[in-house]
Amino acid sequence: MTWQLALVAASFALVATVAVRSCLGSVAHRDAVDRRSRRRRGADTDPLVTLTVQVRLGELARELRAIDDDPQVFARAHHARAAQGAYDALLREACRLAGLSVVDLPMRAGERAESAERLREELELSSRGWSW
Repeated sequence: MTWQLALVAASFALVATVAVRSCLGSVAHRDAVDRRSRRRRGADTDPLVTLTVQVRLGELARELRAIDDDPQVFARAHHARAAQGAYDALLREACRLAGLSVVDLPMRAGERAESAERLREELELSSRGWSW
Protein backbone atom coordinates (compact mmCIF):
# COMPACT_ATOMS: atom_id res chain seq x y z
CA MET A 1 0.00 0.00 0.00
CA THR A 2 2.77 2.47 0.79
CA TRP A 3 4.55 1.85 -2.51
CA GLN A 4 1.27 2.61 -4.29
CA LEU A 5 0.97 5.94 -2.45
CA ALA A 6 4.58 6.71 -3.30
CA LEU A 7 3.90 5.93 -6.96
CA VAL A 8 0.81 8.17 -7.00
CA ALA A 9 2.73 11.01 -5.28
CA ALA A 10 5.65 10.69 -7.70
CA SER A 11 3.27 10.64 -10.66
CA PHE A 12 1.50 13.74 -9.38
CA ALA A 13 4.81 15.54 -8.85
CA LEU A 14 5.97 14.59 -12.34
CA VAL A 15 2.74 15.79 -13.99
CA ALA A 16 2.79 19.05 -12.00
CA THR A 17 6.44 19.68 -12.94
CA VAL A 18 5.75 19.09 -16.63
CA ALA A 19 2.70 21.38 -16.51
CA VAL A 20 4.58 24.20 -14.78
CA ARG A 21 7.57 23.92 -17.11
CA SER A 22 5.35 23.99 -20.19
CA CYS A 23 3.50 27.05 -18.88
CA LEU A 24 6.72 28.90 -18.02
CA GLY A 25 8.21 28.05 -21.41
CA SER A 26 5.20 29.23 -23.39
CA VAL A 27 5.33 32.24 -25.67
CA ALA A 28 2.46 33.93 -23.85
CA HIS A 29 4.29 33.72 -20.52
CA ARG A 30 7.52 35.10 -22.02
CA ASP A 31 5.61 37.98 -23.59
CA ALA A 32 3.92 38.80 -20.29
CA VAL A 33 7.26 38.75 -18.45
CA ASP A 34 8.82 40.99 -21.12
CA ARG A 35 5.96 43.50 -20.87
CA ARG A 36 6.17 43.55 -17.09
CA SER A 37 9.94 44.04 -17.07
CA ARG A 38 9.71 46.84 -19.67
CA ARG A 39 7.09 48.56 -17.52
CA ARG A 40 9.27 48.28 -14.41
CA ARG A 41 12.43 49.45 -16.16
CA GLY A 42 10.78 52.25 -18.04
CA ALA A 43 12.38 53.02 -21.36
CA ASP A 44 15.95 52.57 -20.11
CA THR A 45 16.28 56.30 -19.64
CA ASP A 46 19.29 58.05 -18.24
CA PRO A 47 18.65 58.91 -14.57
CA LEU A 48 20.34 62.28 -15.04
CA VAL A 49 17.86 63.16 -17.78
CA THR A 50 15.02 62.17 -15.47
CA LEU A 51 16.48 64.30 -12.66
CA THR A 52 16.88 67.26 -15.02
CA VAL A 53 13.24 67.01 -16.06
CA GLN A 54 12.13 66.76 -12.41
CA VAL A 55 14.16 69.82 -11.45
CA ARG A 56 12.83 71.82 -14.38
CA LEU A 57 9.24 70.79 -13.53
CA GLY A 58 9.81 72.07 -10.00
CA GLU A 59 11.16 75.38 -11.32
CA LEU A 60 8.19 75.86 -13.64
CA ALA A 61 5.70 74.97 -10.89
CA ARG A 62 7.40 77.52 -8.62
CA GLU A 63 7.24 80.13 -11.40
CA LEU A 64 3.52 79.47 -11.92
CA ARG A 65 2.87 79.91 -8.19
CA ALA A 66 4.90 83.14 -8.16
CA ILE A 67 2.89 84.53 -11.08
CA ASP A 68 -0.38 83.66 -9.33
CA ASP A 69 0.75 85.14 -6.01
CA ASP A 70 2.14 88.45 -7.27
CA PRO A 71 -0.56 90.83 -8.55
CA GLN A 72 2.08 93.33 -9.72
CA VAL A 73 3.52 91.12 -12.49
CA PHE A 74 3.60 92.99 -15.78
CA ALA A 75 1.70 91.15 -18.55
CA ARG A 76 0.54 88.58 -16.03
CA ALA A 77 -1.76 86.65 -18.38
CA HIS A 78 0.94 86.35 -21.02
CA HIS A 79 3.50 85.10 -18.48
CA ALA A 80 0.98 82.65 -17.02
CA ARG A 81 0.11 81.22 -20.47
CA ALA A 82 3.77 80.89 -21.45
CA ALA A 83 4.74 79.21 -18.19
CA GLN A 84 1.70 76.91 -18.33
CA GLY A 85 2.50 75.87 -21.90
CA ALA A 86 6.11 75.11 -20.96
CA TYR A 87 4.92 73.16 -17.90
CA ASP A 88 2.47 71.11 -20.00
CA ALA A 89 5.12 70.29 -22.61
CA LEU A 90 7.62 69.27 -19.93
CA LEU A 91 4.95 67.22 -18.15
CA ARG A 92 4.37 65.28 -21.38
CA GLU A 93 8.10 64.69 -21.70
CA ALA A 94 8.18 63.39 -18.13
CA CYS A 95 5.31 61.03 -18.94
CA ARG A 96 7.21 59.71 -21.95
CA LEU A 97 10.29 59.13 -19.77
CA ALA A 98 8.17 57.26 -17.23
CA GLY A 99 6.61 55.10 -19.94
CA LEU A 100 3.10 56.52 -19.66
CA SER A 101 0.77 56.91 -22.57
CA VAL A 102 0.38 60.55 -23.51
CA VAL A 103 -2.01 62.31 -25.84
CA ASP A 104 0.68 63.92 -27.95
CA LEU A 105 -1.03 66.91 -29.47
CA PRO A 106 1.25 69.54 -30.97
CA MET A 107 1.51 72.57 -28.73
CA ARG A 108 0.63 75.74 -30.62
CA ALA A 109 0.39 79.32 -29.50
CA GLY A 110 -2.84 79.85 -27.61
CA GLU A 111 -3.47 76.14 -27.00
CA ARG A 112 -3.32 74.64 -23.56
CA ALA A 113 -3.70 71.16 -22.18
CA GLU A 114 -6.92 70.51 -20.32
CA SER A 115 -6.66 70.65 -16.56
CA ALA A 116 -8.13 67.14 -16.21
CA GLU A 117 -5.43 65.69 -18.47
CA ARG A 118 -2.75 67.67 -16.64
CA LEU A 119 -4.01 66.36 -13.29
CA ARG A 120 -4.06 62.78 -14.60
CA GLU A 121 -0.49 63.08 -15.81
CA GLU A 122 0.66 64.60 -12.50
CA LEU A 123 -1.06 61.86 -10.48
CA GLU A 124 0.37 59.09 -12.67
CA LEU A 125 3.87 60.50 -12.30
CA SER A 126 3.42 60.89 -8.54
CA SER A 127 2.27 57.30 -8.23
CA ARG A 128 5.46 56.21 -9.99
CA GLY A 129 7.66 58.06 -7.49
CA TRP A 130 8.23 61.34 -9.33
CA SER A 131 8.35 64.47 -7.24
CA TRP A 132 8.93 68.10 -8.13
